[in-house]
Amino acid sequence: MQSKLNYLVTGGAGFIGSHTVDELLRIKKVNKIFVIDDLSNGSLNNLKIHKKNKKVEIIKKDINLLTENNKIFKEIDSIIHYAGSGSIVPSIENPKKYFKDNLSGTINILECARKNKVKNFVYAASSSCYGLANTPTGENHKISCESPYALSKYMGELAALHFGKVYNLRVNSIRIFNAFGERINTKGVYGSVFPVFFKQFLEKKPLTLVGDGRQKRDYVYVTDVAKAFIKLSLSNSINQEVFNLGSGKPISINYLISKLCGKNYNIIKLPKRPAEPNITYANIRKIKSLVKWKPTVSFDEGLENMKKDIEYWRSSKLWTKKVINKHTKTWFTYLGK
Repeated sequence: MQSKLNYLVTGGAGFIGSHTVDELLRIKKVNKIFVIDDLSNGSLNNLKIHKKNKKVEIIKKDINLLTENNKIFKEIDSIIHYAGSGSIVPSIENPKKYFKDNLSGTINILECARKNKVKNFVYAASSSCYGLANTPTGENHKISCESPYALSKYMGELAALHFGKVYNLRVNSIRIFNAFGERINTKGVYGSVFPVFFKQFLEKKPLTLVGDGRQKRDYVYVTDVAKAFIKLSLSNSINQEVFNLGSGKPISINYLISKLCGKNYNIIKLPKRPAEPNITYANIRKIKSLVKWKPTVSFDEGLENMKKDIEYWRSSKLWTKKVINKHTKTWFTYLGK
């Protein structure tokens, strides 16, 4: 019989990380969960229901500042590594930070794991490494990083797999397509369409539509994402593998708007952004076959869950056409060549 397991979830107060903590607590063989988060993207409110749970220990710290002597590394069996910097525009403006967090930070966690003989490491990679890919996109598709964010995440993946190969650490990577659900980032960075639209909807403002709205994204619900990472972490036989993670059912932005607002809504059109794919569409045959995972929550169901807690986005930043144009100016300058 397998002994109780201790986990470390980096970025565990963030969007996907906090849902992963929720799901881990539902597994009987999980004994304790250590959460490391510097709260630059996450919030302790995402973990408030676990505040008094003795199975959860939260450490507020930058992953770059952790050392191999930290006691938690002597106790854990598995690491699920979400921590890092996201979003495209800030990565163009400050690439050094992104390589520090997504590459150097990942290497630091790997080194702590190596020195303490941690058994298992699952890396949260990004489908942005595929760039303007043919669809449906398989794991063997050529890599074409269009931004410092995409490159830094891909280099973090390479570092993780390399450590696994050299130091006999079981390492696997999951390239997330478009995760959505409750607690998605509201920190004020222009990125995911959901906080933008939800805030505009709450304030009865026009929705800012990029392009014609016919572009599609492969949205996968956050609890399905969390379950995929956990299921892979529990496998003793899978090693040195890369998996795509999506729903395999791309949804148009126009459809999202219709489900959020119905027929009565106003929009303001913004120009299509360069180096941004018209469609993201994950080929998920590999993860379904090897990990025995499949998505269980449809886009409509996930969106309804978000609408039930729509007040969560009341404190989000209100993005207007003027503010968006100012914020994405760098994008057009550097990626529009």
